[in-house]
Amino acid sequence: MTPGQEYRLPSRLEKQDGSVRRVGFELEFSGISLADTSAALCRSLNAEVRSRTEAEQVLEAPGLGKFNVELDWEFLKRKAAESGEAGENEEWLRRLSQAAGLLVPVEVVCPPVAMDRLSELDTLVEALRSAGAQGTEESLIAAYGVHINPEIPALEAGLLHDYLRAFVLLQWWLVEVHEVNAARRISPYIGLYPEAYVHRLLTVQNPDMATLIDDYLSHNPTRNRALDLLPLLAEVDEQRVRQVVEDPKIKSRPTFHYRLPNCQIERPGWSLAQSWNRWWVVEKLAERPDALKQLGDAFVAAEKPVLGVNRRGWVEHIDQWLKDQELA
Repeated sequence: MTPGQEYRLPSRLEKQDGSVRRVGFELEFSGISLADTSAALCRSLNAEVRSRTEAEQVLEAPGLGKFNVELDWEFLKRKAAESGEAGENEEWLRRLSQAAGLLVPVEVVCPPVAMDRLSELDTLVEALRSAGAQGTEESLIAAYGVHINPEIPALEAGLLHDYLRAFVLLQWWLVEVHEVNAARRISPYIGLYPEAYVHRLLTVQNPDMATLIDDYLSHNPTRNRALDLLPLLAEVDEQRVRQVVEDPKIKSRPTFHYRLPNCQIERPGWSLAQSWNRWWVVEKLAERPDALKQLGDAFVAAEKPVLGVNRRGWVEHIDQWLKDQELA
């Protein structure tokens, strides 16, 4: 189950317009300040600071684009922005920012990077590790993670249905193979899809996009899913989504929002490839309609486990199947 450091590429590498699909990463960690994080990124990526407040900085890296570095605290970000707009330099805000740095994670939001260029982000991870960044295991209550935002090859119902079926068949296995931290497992932010929704996805025949959206919103009216589909669905039909989930944090974009991986940035040798290569398994299964049908039928036919018991038997079945297919 141990992936290498090479970023594996899906067969569906290009979008309909022929351009290479892109991926955005978000990293959450603590251990270093906002200023030290920005300094590490500037050194490793030859980037320059384009704007800054006490809570956020925007960096421009040649050939890659804009990186947002921010303290993950909405109150502080809002007050810092208001202070900047008013031209104020309030001492209380600076002190609040310093105090927050001890308790609030820093988040680095990377620009979308072409899938065949992801290794260019490795220097960023190495620089943050050297600067003292600490990830998921830093605290018993920390829920820091890595978010992955891969572009979908095309906004087509059949394609989206394939990706969703692939994910629900793999979701329990992914929790195990990512070794998801206990604090993150019990947090509300990365809930798995409920089994009623899994059953619906695996039994509905050739759903159109409206059906896929309505089914998703019926079972998942929240951002708090390991695979948050609300940004992608908002890209298709924003009004339909916001009639059910009115959350200003939902930003429409044609990407999946995968939130399951831990951030293990403090571990020597760890890279974003380890998180990405788990998502790659979803990509590969989504490319195999016969396998989706076979595994989906097997799941539906299996006895439902006692509530609260991990799906150990299914995880073992999936793990063996992936090994037989040379995907794990």
